[in-house]
Amino acid sequence: MLTITDLSLQRGGVWLLDSVALTVQSGQRVAIVGANGAGKSSLFQLLLGQLAPEQGSVSLPGGCRIAHMAQEVKATERSARDFVLDGDLDLRRLERELQHAEARGDDNAVAHIHGELDVHEAWSAARRAESLLRGLGFQNGDASRPVSAFSGGWRIRLNLAQALMRPSDLLLLDEPTNHLDLDACLWLENWLRRYDGTLLFISHDRDFMDRVATHVVHFDRQKLELYTGNYSAFEGQRSERLAQQQAGFERQQARIVEIQRFIDRFKAQATKARQAQSRVKSLERMEKIAPAHIDSPFSFEFPMADKVSNPLLSIRHGQAGHGESVILNNINLTLLPGSRIGLLGPNGAGKSTLMDALLGQGDEGATSTLLSGERTCGDHLAIGYFAQHQLESLDLDASPFLHLQRLSPRASEQSVRNFLGGFDFHGDEALSPIRSFSGGEKARVALAVIAWQKPNLLLLDEPTNHLDLEMRQALTMALQNFEGAIVVVSHDRHLLRNTVDEFWLVNDGRVVEYQGDLEDYERWLADRRKDDIEAPKRQAAGAGNADNSSAATESDAGAGIGESAEDRKARKRAEAALRQKLSPYRKRQTVLEKQMESLHETLSSLESELADPGIYGDESKNRLKELLGKQADAKARLEDTEAEWLDVSETVETMEEELAS
Repeated sequence: MLTITDLSLQRGGVWLLDSVALTVQSGQRVAIVGANGAGKSSLFQLLLGQLAPEQGSVSLPGGCRIAHMAQEVKATERSARDFVLDGDLDLRRLERELQHAEARGDDNAVAHIHGELDVHEAWSAARRAESLLRGLGFQNGDASRPVSAFSGGWRIRLNLAQALMRPSDLLLLDEPTNHLDLDACLWLENWLRRYDGTLLFISHDRDFMDRVATHVVHFDRQKLELYTGNYSAFEGQRSERLAQQQAGFERQQARIVEIQRFIDRFKAQATKARQAQSRVKSLERMEKIAPAHIDSPFSFEFPMADKVSNPLLSIRHGQAGHGESVILNNINLTLLPGSRIGLLGPNGAGKSTLMDALLGQGDEGATSTLLSGERTCGDHLAIGYFAQHQLESLDLDASPFLHLQRLSPRASEQSVRNFLGGFDFHGDEALSPIRSFSGGEKARVALAVIAWQKPNLLLLDEPTNHLDLEMRQALTMALQNFEGAIVVVSHDRHLLRNTVDEFWLVNDGRVVEYQGDLEDYERWLADRRKDDIEAPKRQAAGAGNADNSSAATESDAGAGIGESAEDRKARKRAEAALRQKLSPYRKRQTVLEKQMESLHETLSSLESELADPGIYGDESKNRLKELLGKQADAKARLEDTEAEWLDVSETVETMEEELAS
């Protein structure tokens, strides 16, 4: 599908690629990874013909159709539906040709074009466009709204929908999960796994790459390295390669020292001069192995506030929304020091509304979204709040250094510089106005400002947008070590899995504790989406067969055939509730199985040692007594664990049978 041969590329006098080769086979889904500025987006521009290489070539099959995701979209009065349909260039071309043929009364041309439109399945184009919009989180009425009515993040989603609408053999996506929520990410993963062309995508989302990629291309020191497997497989393979490289580097350095010592010792002796000169040439010819530099440039933490209240914040009998519109009812929650909450819920359910209610104010200092109820703050509550719109409130003419200095005028210059160094702002960069900074750099400034103020409650709304993999990992580690409370909304499942202890589900106007994990939530979303798609079909079928509804058999009713939409929704809710109830039992079952496996290994090791005749001698009495005690303890614990496992397994089996029925 794609062949790159002896390619060299530079931008602004900086070499990005140097004599690289790469082959991507048809149907592969390739994640492109590498440090910011390594040249990932430039590679896409090269494939699109927007850049020319200094040397080498890029080869694609003749007639290859390329679709790509634009990064910006101008405000236009075209409807969202028409904007997405514009992605299908052949459809729009045929529509124009049909209009011209009809205008000139060419019946033969009209008939021919109608045949082409039928082959192109033009009759379903609008439905497919609206399906893409729904999958990416747009509401039913949004398809008819003009593009200009949407914010920047939603316009990026429209660009993505337009790219997916375009028939293609090669699909290029640059950070497709930026500005998506978790629901839309999960939908996009499934769509891309079904895509039958070749996919190249740039991403910093580990879970997304794990679920989508079949291969990984790594930009590394002006080269392209191709790895087979997803991102986790790439990490393992790269670690092994770096370990081998580091070992080779250390051996080579030892050899260089040995040669240099010989040169220094004998270069002045006539009898050894020729040999010394030979060693000098050997050093010059030696291809230097680069040391394996894999250290992250980021190392920071969220310092804890000097004083902490318990509880930090509570809301009782709350209602939240905007103006006269109530989105969430009967909010009752308490945040304690150490609470680590992840918010889940469909797009538009009210997650950001809840975050604003916790914050105590709306966007840009507007009236709080908490319309009624009691919000009680601890005396020492200190909130650190991050959301994408916070980046817009940064002073573009101020440097990262000045942002922190304004908060602490008495802080020493060195302490501020040291702190910013952990966010990879060094030297002149720490003193440069942030106006020219990228989105990721501005996000790092915003996080540095939050951390500098020592919060004891972090409210984070999609904090990983624009952040690269290294910064996401550093943020994850900083949150793991944070001793305060965290409430986070994120589509980054790696961040959620590694930083939160419990989930709250925001749905149907309520905020409730969610008993399942992210995999359970994904199944819940799939069921919900299926209901949304099938409800209109069932209603139409029910209207057409109203006279025959009484003929439904008992077995049909048991299978859900003939159910009303409300009955089916009720049944699905009951099944979802049962799955949530089942989830902790499954988790406990897995934990117990691991414990039993460990205990069996312990017993096997003890029995091997007890099988040694030497252990029964007089000099080993104490050791024998110790081993027998450990054996008895392990057997007792194994017996207890097996008994609990049997009880839990019986419960799981019963609940699974109930679900199956």
